[in-house]
Amino acid sequence: MNVFAVSGIPEVEPGDDIAALVEERVDLEPGDVLLVASTIVSKAEGRTATLDEFPTSPRAEEIAGRLSEISGEEKDPRFAQAVLEESTELVMEAPFLLTATRFGHIGVNAGIDRSNTGDADLLLLPKRPSESAARIRAGLSLDVPVVVTDTCGRPFRHGQRGVAIGWDGTPASRDWRGERDRDGHELEVTVESVVDELASAANLVSGEGDDGLPVVVVRDWEFGDHGGSDNLFRSVEGDFVRQALRGWEFARD
Repeated sequence: MNVFAVSGIPEVEPGDDIAALVEERVDLEPGDVLLVASTIVSKAEGRTATLDEFPTSPRAEEIAGRLSEISGEEKDPRFAQAVLEESTELVMEAPFLLTATRFGHIGVNAGIDRSNTGDADLLLLPKRPSESAARIRAGLSLDVPVVVTDTCGRPFRHGQRGVAIGWDGTPASRDWRGERDRDGHELEVTVESVVDELASAANLVSGEGDDGLPVVVVRDWEFGDHGGSDNLFRSVEGDFVRQALRGWEFARD
C-alpha cells in the first residue's frame, strides 16, 4: 500500500469545510482511505477553549493540588476542571489523569491538547468523532472511508502512536475468527483493529511537531474478504484492566 501526507492544508478555522480543503489539494481515488487528525477536526468544529472558561470546583482544586504535590510542579486547577467536564470517568487520578471520554476512548487528560492550539489555551477532542468522520465523508465528491485520528500512549510501552477515535465507511476491525492459519488451525480470538493500524501508519508520515500535515491518504490497501465489526472501545464489563485500576491507589515511595 502507499501512504502519503496531503501538503498545503492551511490553518483551519471554525466552520471550515475539511472535505473541500482536502479535495482542493489531492485527487482521491476509489479504494483510498482518508485519515484526518483530530486537531483540525476540533478546530473546524470550534472545540478550542481558554482556561478561564472552566471555573474550578472543589474537586478540581483537590486534583490539581495532589498532582502538584506528586510532580513538584504547579498544576492549574482550571485544566483539571476541563478534564473533569470532558470525561465520564477518572480511571486514574494519580500520578496523572487517565480518563474515559464521552465517546468511549480512554486516554490521558481526556485527550485535551495544549500544543498547536493557535490563540486558545486548550484544544478539546471532537464531541462525537465518528459523526465528524461521517460529515467529512459526506462532503467528499468520491465516497471513501474517513478515519479521525489522535495520538496517545500505550500501557506497558514507552512512547505514543496514532489511534483512531472516529471512523465512517469502514468497519473498525476485521474479524479473523473462524478462518484458518497455515497449519489448518482455526483462529479463535484474532480480531484486528484496522482503523488503529491505519492511524498509526498515517502518524508515521504526518509527524508530531510543526510538520503541518494533518491529512493522510492510504492508497492500495484492501480490507479483504473478512467479517467486520465496529467494536473498538471495550465495554466496562469486559475491560478487566480498567476494573483493576478502579481499585488501585497511587502511593509515593
